[in-house]
Amino acid sequence: MPSALPDGDPAPEDGSLPPEVAVGAESRNFGVYVHVPYCRVRCGYCDFNTYTASELGGTTRDDYAAQVGQELALGARVLRGAGLPERPVSTVFFGGGTPTLLPASDLAAMLGRIREEWGLAAGAEVTTEANPDSVDAAYLQTLADAGFTRVSFGMQSAVPHVLATLDRTHTPERVPLVTQWAREAGLQVSVDLIYGTPGESLGDWERSIDAALACEPDHISAYALIIERGTKLAAQIRRGEVAEPDEDLHAEMYELAEARFAAAGFSWYEISNWSRSPETRSRHNLAYWTGEDWWAAGPGAHSHVGGVRWWNVKHPGAYAQRMAQGISPAHSRETLSESSRREERILLETRIVDGLPADVLSAAERRAIPQLIADGLLEGRSAIAGRLVPTLRGRLLADTVVHRLLGA
Repeated sequence: MPSALPDGDPAPEDGSLPPEVAVGAESRNFGVYVHVPYCRVRCGYCDFNTYTASELGGTTRDDYAAQVGQELALGARVLRGAGLPERPVSTVFFGGGTPTLLPASDLAAMLGRIREEWGLAAGAEVTTEANPDSVDAAYLQTLADAGFTRVSFGMQSAVPHVLATLDRTHTPERVPLVTQWAREAGLQVSVDLIYGTPGESLGDWERSIDAALACEPDHISAYALIIERGTKLAAQIRRGEVAEPDEDLHAEMYELAEARFAAAGFSWYEISNWSRSPETRSRHNLAYWTGEDWWAAGPGAHSHVGGVRWWNVKHPGAYAQRMAQGISPAHSRETLSESSRREERILLETRIVDGLPADVLSAAERRAIPQLIADGLLEGRSAIAGRLVPTLRGRLLADTVVHRLLGA
């Protein structure tokens, strides 16, 4: 089942934010995330806030687009009330769950409501996640006609036994079809891969890399499988039914991915993400890593504006009830201290190719830099230029880099 919501302070029923969130807002981009919590099948590794039909407790998908529209209207009122400047939306991301279990017209309607409430910036990036077996050519064309610019397919693997372990419902043969249809509709294409599944060999992973590259995507994400507590896969490992992930094999798989992606013309720009060019990076995800503002709509969605972070009630039924009552779906929130914001910046910006400005660190923290360079964890030339960029080894040992910079 999905993990529990974090602790926090009570969120006001009207969703209001303190005026401090407006400080410096004119220099920050504004994005919108829409969480669509529906899945046909719960994957064994997933602890995201998602629900199959049997878990909806009497709610349906039919009213979901209207409910999200209500929250978006609330968001526009809240941001105006806090004194934030009018900012058109620079990025939109529909995630889940499986957003494309909804009719394409529902996704188009929610995007239309975002456009109505805030406007879209020129060249705005608009992405939806999709399972390969949840769309066809007509569906993708409808999205493109509505203003979507990208689609991110949950490929995960090209090897049947790996897909079976992950409880994925599509076949490997489906991925080349949907990526072709997306390109024909004029959409940029991203594919998501997972490596380190129990029973997956290095050869299996190489097969998946080759299959992903053969689809000629614009962007590739490759994530190491993390075994989350409470998931089906965690229980299978606990019972000895499948083997635990091998961290050394994970490292080999990451190194292989980096080599093969680079040879195919892709460049890494965040630990788990590669793109064909700077123009095809996921600008929405970069906004998370660089501390921009975003409103996140839907059950369990997490928002951030000006150092205030809040999260919505989790269950679609509770969310629907809040919307019916005309009150904010926010469950709790926290106001980040300056020290917390600085530590989060160090944690996130040492993951990306643009790096962390060294002057963010204290004098004591900067003293760790020469040894991190000597240990091959940070690029020496970038550090001399005042930015801390991880090497390949530094990406594999990202937590070590952060701990040493912060003196942990």
